[in-house]
Amino acid sequence: MTKLRIAIGSDHAGFELKTKLINHLEELGHAVWDLGPDSADSVDYPDYAHKVAMNVSNFDTTGILICGSANGVAMTANKHQKVRAAIAWEPEIAALAKQHNNANTLCIPARFVDTYEAKAIVDAFLEAEFEGGRHENRVNKISF
Repeated sequence: MTKLRIAIGSDHAGFELKTKLINHLEELGHAVWDLGPDSADSVDYPDYAHKVAMNVSNFDTTGILICGSANGVAMTANKHQKVRAAIAWEPEIAALAKQHNNANTLCIPARFVDTYEAKAIVDAFLEAEFEGGRHENRVNKISF
């Protein structure tokens, strides 16, 4: 697997899982930028979703966002141009998000997956490649 630059962030509900995923990603040799938060104290998820999305949009990095349901961080990240954030709660969905939708930001629902599942989701997302072809035209219609 190609070594990637990954921007990662969460809210308080995703803090513990974020910490475990950072260790996993670093063990795989990826360069990881932890954009916060630094504790499990209550925070507002948009603050961290915007940080990750700006990094993805401006520096062509891969993004990972984690919150309780993943909905809030996905909605926030998708407000940014060049960001295609996808929620995945199992590996196949993560892979399809990359293969068919060219997702560049993975959103994980911390309250619905355990650490083992989250690592498998991340691995599937990072290992998948955009298939292009018939999907390219569709992806090009997302932003306007």
